[in-house]
Amino acid sequence: MNNLDTSKRLLIAIALSFVFLMVYDYFIMPKQNSVAEQNQTKSSNQSVTTATNAISTETKPAIDTQKAPMSEQNSKILVKIESKNFDIEIDYLGRINQYYLKSHKYLDQNGEFTKLFDQNYPKPLEIRFSNEKINQEAFEKSYVSNISHLKIENEPITLSIKQILSELEVEKVITFYPNGRYSMNINLSKNEKYFVSPGFRPSATIDSFTFHGVLIKEADDTITMIDDGDAKANVSYIGTKIASATDRYYTTSMYNLTGGYKALISKDTQDNPIIFIENSTANDKYDGYIGPKEYELLNNIHHELTSIVEYGFFTFIAKPLFAFLNYIFMYVGNWGWAIVLLTIFVRIILYPLTYKGMVSMNKLKELAPKMKELQQKYKGDPQKLNMHMLELYKKNNANPMGGCLPLLLQIPIFFAIYRVLLNAVELKDSEWIFWINDLSEMDPYFILPIIMGGTMFIQQLITPTNFTDPLQEKLFKYLPVVFTFFFVTFPAGLVLYWIVNNIASIAQQYFINKMFEKKKLEQKLKH
Repeated sequence: MNNLDTSKRLLIAIALSFVFLMVYDYFIMPKQNSVAEQNQTKSSNQSVTTATNAISTETKPAIDTQKAPMSEQNSKILVKIESKNFDIEIDYLGRINQYYLKSHKYLDQNGEFTKLFDQNYPKPLEIRFSNEKINQEAFEKSYVSNISHLKIENEPITLSIKQILSELEVEKVITFYPNGRYSMNINLSKNEKYFVSPGFRPSATIDSFTFHGVLIKEADDTITMIDDGDAKANVSYIGTKIASATDRYYTTSMYNLTGGYKALISKDTQDNPIIFIENSTANDKYDGYIGPKEYELLNNIHHELTSIVEYGFFTFIAKPLFAFLNYIFMYVGNWGWAIVLLTIFVRIILYPLTYKGMVSMNKLKELAPKMKELQQKYKGDPQKLNMHMLELYKKNNANPMGGCLPLLLQIPIFFAIYRVLLNAVELKDSEWIFWINDLSEMDPYFILPIIMGGTMFIQQLITPTNFTDPLQEKLFKYLPVVFTFFFVTFPAGLVLYWIVNNIASIAQQYFINKMFEKKKLEQKLKH
């Protein structure tokens, strides 16, 4: 590594960044492009079979598939619940069949209410029994309610629905709140082993870059994430506090599960995780939430719910960065300007690192002619070349890794911000200025990516380099073009961060270049 010149080290740093990004997003994070297609191509018979699978833990902690016919009337809507921000449809099996987000921020591309769930099972609040006979009957007989339409204004509403089976009476008493949370009491006429589900993960936002699947938080605060396509059947988690199924922006979760609740993970035919909570008594209470993963909203409902906002490997960096971004937003009132200020703050914090890196690159540029002489002189003797190179570095107080190391140390922060801006539902439908009406979406006119490429080109022009290989120089010159195309589909908020970051780098590099020119001039005047 000591023999590498500045340009080679810079190219290695950039290459490592790209490799890490590609590996992380396309191998570590789940691919979801095929999931939506798979969901659409599932036959109705497969869905019905999956929906009525019984859970058996009498012989082993497994979720066994037991077919049970479903009456057509049970897929119809029993109760409609209307709120300012959402509508809920409860079917004849006492489950949340559909959840509509109504606020303008969450309208879909056609201007219609966003539907959180497709036809996957289980549905939120669905109950399944270990007893095969009871489980089959539970999917054939309907719940009953004395009301078909409820409105949530500013106060919570309570819905009570009952299902009478031959050997069992099941009652769900559900209280819905205006902020999207609910509490549910399940009362059985006698003890019978059952399982209740927060539901299959929402399917409103599926992509290849973010987490989709199930998240479990246990009593010791251990967090386990099970990606779509990676689920293993018959996995249990004793002492679960939070059981959440999420897509990029939305979640259906049960939380505050105190008292030794056990979460059981099964899988569907596509190896997507399905989650159930095992009951502890004939009368159990469950707290849940369905809706967007807005940090402040989740924190106000229950502070531990913020655990479901996950950013992957760099969560430990990303969470405080988002908290600070949110803090800035509270004062400026605009997410775009909050991103600008966050970027400037991060650059200030990293200034000692970037300063050392830029100074080192300037020093190595000055030493380039002497380094080239040594390379020619000791071309056939690597040991002597290394020895004389080290002497040259020591004599001139230059660090051969000085230009590369600061770049590598900044990579985790870049990826943490990348994950924050990619996952933050707060940016959805958030304007910045002029044509940027949604920071969570790509720039419709590609202006920001072009500006980003332009600032990167300017940064190249003023950054010291000492290319000896013409091919390297050509590749380096094409990097702004490559980055521009690479960033075209990125969210506008992320491209904005990169632009501000480039501008800050240009300003710092310009200052350091002027400083070196001044030192050179002073040295000439002395001689």
